[in-house]
Order: sequence, then structure tokens, then C-alpha cells
Amino acid sequence: MLNGINYITWKENVEIVLGCMDLDLALRKEQPVPTMDDPKTDQIKKWERSYRMCLVILKRTIPTGFRGSIVESTSSKKFLSEIEQYFAKNEKAKMSNLLSKLMTMKYKGKGNRRDYIIVMSNFAGKLKQLKLELLDVLLVHLVPMSPPPQFGHFVVSYNTQKEKWTLNELISHCVQEE
Repeated sequence: MLNGINYITWKENVEIVLGCMDLDLALRKEQPVPTMDDPKTDQIKKWERSYRMCLVILKRTIPTGFRGSIVESTSSKKFLSEIEQYFAKNEKAKMSNLLSKLMTMKYKGKGNRRDYIIVMSNFAGKLKQLKLELLDVLLVHLVPMSPPPQFGHFVVSYNTQKEKWTLNELISHCVQEE
């Protein structure tokens, strides 16, 4: 159910359900134009069924009070676009929040470094979903910037090496260091 803060997840879930049910045709293609010879081709019938079912499923997964504020449309794509307009501002705020958390994360010495790096990578993945892709190189540089004092020699060792590590290599070295 769409609740105001889960738009991206909600949209992905709806698209998966519609795709699995082979009902996403109305989301992927425009309505076919009927010909004079055959006004109700199989393609048109399939698209119309997809359109009807898409709308039913989309409406069923949004709050009742919110349904009335969305303009009825002749396209499931347009209907989904109308919903998206209500949540575009939230994506910007979410992006800023995630980026801020990522940049200010500090390893406190609890748990292992691998889990800490995976949490950082998870933040980067969420930002990628919001169309802000961070390179792994940035994450590799952020991790050594936030160690507890006992990892001081690890940071010095990392900084003095000429070659750049991948995220997986960094995880491996951190695990080895621990």
C-alpha cells in the first residue's frame, strides 16, 4: 500500500506484480489504433484488458482518500505519472537525507567493518534508485575516513599505496585487519 514515504518501493512492487501477471502492456506501450478492417484486434483487446487491470490494481494499492485527487486517465502510464507527481518532492528530501547519513557515518568499533561497509554500500544503492549514482571509488575513500583509533595504521597503509582498491578489496582488507 502506498503510504507517502514508500513511493519507489511501491512502484517497483506494482510493476513486478503487473509484469508477472502479464498485465503491464498498458504501462509499456501506448494504446493501439484500431483499423477500419478490424476495429477489435487481439492486440487491442489485450491492451484494453491490461489497461483496465492496471487501473484496478493501481487504485487498490493507493489509499482511498488519495484516489479522488488523481485525475482519471485514458492511460495507465499517465495515471502512474499523476501519482508520481505527488511524491517527487519526497524523493529529493530522501536523497538529501541518505546522502547526509552516508557522508557523516562513523564506524564506532562495534560489529565488524564488513557490515559497516555493506551499510554504506546499501545507502549508495538507495541513492542510485533515486537517480544519484555514487561510484564505488567514493565509498572506498569514505570508509578509511571514519575508523576508530585502533585502525590508524590501516588508514596510513591504505593512503600510502598507489593502486586503488575496489569495494570488495577494501572489505577483504578490513576483514583481514580485524
